[in-house]
Amino acid sequence: MADTEEPHSVEDDLFNEPIKKRRRSDREQRFRAFPSVEQCALKEYEKLESRTRRVLSNTYQKLIQCVFLDDSIPNGVKYLINRLLALIEKPSLDPIYIGLFGSTGAGKSSLINAIIQQAMFLPVSGENICTSCIVQVSSGCREQYEAKIHLLSDQEWKEELKNLTRLLHGTEELGGDEAAAWDRDDAVEEAIWKLQMVYGNGAESKSYEQLLRVKPKGKIPTSRIITLKAEEAGELSDKLDTYIRTQRRGWDGESPEARIWPLIKHVEVTLPKSELIPEGVVLVDIPGTGDFNSKRDEMWKKTIDKCSAIWVISDIERVSGGKAHEDLLNESIKACQRGFCRDVALVVTKTDKLHLPEYLRERKVGKQAIQSQREAVLERNEMIKLQRNRILKEKLKRKLPGDFKVLEASDLVYTVSAQEYWQQALLTEEETEIPKLREYIRKRLLDEKRRTVTKYVTEAFGLLLLTDSFNSAQSLPSEHLHMSGLRRFVEEKVELLEKAIAQCFARVERPLQDGVQAARASYRRILGACLVRSKGNQGFHQTLKAVCLKNGIYASRTLARIDLNEAITQPIYDQIDPVFGGIFRTGKATDSALMPHIDAFKHSLQEKMTEIGIRNSWKYDSYKKHFLIQEISTILGGLEGHILRRKRRIYESLATSVQNDLKPCYEEAAQITGKKACERMKDVIRRGVDQQVAEGMFERAQERMQHQFQQLKTGITERVMGSIATMLTLASSQGDGLYKELADVKSEYKEMEKLHRSLREVAENALLRRGMQEFLLRMSPGKVGSPRALQ
Repeated sequence: MADTEEPHSVEDDLFNEPIKKRRRSDREQRFRAFPSVEQCALKEYEKLESRTRRVLSNTYQKLIQCVFLDDSIPNGVKYLINRLLALIEKPSLDPIYIGLFGSTGAGKSSLINAIIQQAMFLPVSGENICTSCIVQVSSGCREQYEAKIHLLSDQEWKEELKNLTRLLHGTEELGGDEAAAWDRDDAVEEAIWKLQMVYGNGAESKSYEQLLRVKPKGKIPTSRIITLKAEEAGELSDKLDTYIRTQRRGWDGESPEARIWPLIKHVEVTLPKSELIPEGVVLVDIPGTGDFNSKRDEMWKKTIDKCSAIWVISDIERVSGGKAHEDLLNESIKACQRGFCRDVALVVTKTDKLHLPEYLRERKVGKQAIQSQREAVLERNEMIKLQRNRILKEKLKRKLPGDFKVLEASDLVYTVSAQEYWQQALLTEEETEIPKLREYIRKRLLDEKRRTVTKYVTEAFGLLLLTDSFNSAQSLPSEHLHMSGLRRFVEEKVELLEKAIAQCFARVERPLQDGVQAARASYRRILGACLVRSKGNQGFHQTLKAVCLKNGIYASRTLARIDLNEAITQPIYDQIDPVFGGIFRTGKATDSALMPHIDAFKHSLQEKMTEIGIRNSWKYDSYKKHFLIQEISTILGGLEGHILRRKRRIYESLATSVQNDLKPCYEEAAQITGKKACERMKDVIRRGVDQQVAEGMFERAQERMQHQFQQLKTGITERVMGSIATMLTLASSQGDGLYKELADVKSEYKEMEKLHRSLREVAENALLRRGMQEFLLRMSPGKVGSPRALQ
């Protein structure tokens, strides 16, 4: 692959166009990653959003001008101005993060290179590890290729420096015979290499205080961000290589860029407008299983959690087993529980690698004869898809609710070959399934754009309803809003909502109790398995020290992640996972799910508003009724993001609680040096865990999770009550003399009303186009997945 000439990129022609021509065609270029029928839908949604934003801006300007003429600003006008400004400044689309999560050498970087059609853009290697940090790749509206290298802050590096020197301290204190009895393990080798890279040879023998006085060999900008730009992909790739490629032992260069490698936190790469990757999608190369540095490790976990989809990358030779593969899959499923992830897929790479005689020997008798390597590869791909799809679904069903959306997917497994995508010696482009992954990316963005614009236009319409109502002679009967009737109704419904949430959360209590009992019964066995190595203590002494220095967690870029806290709480997670996922599920309405109770509360309030409107002879399309109904949807719609952010804290509270309780014993063990230090450290950990369990460590973790649930319940009801009370007060003040001089926004309201009505038409047109696209694809075999199939 290294000798393969880079294929001609469709982006190369773009750089040969005159600049003015490119600028004129910006709008057309934004959606060129999509087939023509999807481009039409996206353009319609973008027009809706653009026109809506213009209406909001016009309304905002009118209100601001009125405010400048009046010293006293009514609360209602302040509310309007703030809401308008928030909507105007709201991003068109939050980035859609797709995480490529896999072991070192699984082919993540090669896969991204194939998807973006830039061979060798990210560093690839046949060796064990290549990418040294998290790399985000997206396309943008700029003309150049750009990369931003984010470095650890000075304080973050000092924290790591202290831990690295503490990790190395103590080996000199071992006796001569004992020092010869153990080999330097991965943790020590990496610590030495990092110090040598930053400070030069001999740095590993210096103390923390001494190294603070040594100037790093590489040039570190005060902003802690290094920006690289280039006109061509290959040019940026060359500049970027030394920053993100892991530098190996034996390196004898003096490149200042390479010296920076241990300080890099993450890298953001932005491509020019792409025909293959639509703007708004971010592909994230997530290497290994975390990092020794606390900030990088925290970012590793947060990056996983913010991905809306995760592709677990495993090469063809490791997919059928191996602890690393299972660990990565389990981490991805946890992201569905605690984060924003709604979709998990297995991407099997390097599927072109097949030894035909061996395959034919192991192949079951009775099947059709295999005539070629190509037929064998295709047959094995289909077999792997069937097997791994079934295994993955069974695993997901054990951990997630039965109606979780990912379980409805027909394809959970993709079999790809990045090398064959370039060479096509055995497989066609479509058979490499790279186009299929691009199609997956486009569909996710199209669906998200549709959802976001619909929500945006609807919320804007509600806001214009309110703005226009302030200038209307018709006003809501204030007695119905000031008197206790409606407020009492809201209070009663909030009380019912609180009870429903309490019952929903109560479903986790029994699994929590069962999990605590299981953890008490199994923690010694689990801890023993974590602390014992088949080769004895050789090469494990410093790894265990690293575990203790990081409060029970050791994340290596080359070895499996060690997390003692999570390991001994796993029996609790095994019990609560299906119930926890059921509580925070979206979609099907069940008593065990939280969001349907909030939706039921919303519908009851909206029905009450309609009832009041009919009783008081409001016209059917009265803006006041629509404002109240829409405002309720907006208020309660904002709760979903709050709940998603809180659920991560709730889910992690078990392991966090255990980690906090065990922190003293980790700190004690980390101080141990000298003879038989490894066994003495193990003893301290075992005794510390035994003592904490006897004092109720698992029960405290249970209580802390229940307390987190209680806080979420209180937060939801307080937010709902406060927001709706504000809304009712605001609505009841309509007709107040203070609004007499407010600007006339009837023209903006009428335009917004037309835009709101057109939402349904745009959605219907998109469905018709999609149906036609599917029909044409069926009529054109072999074109499925090609971004240019219908252009």
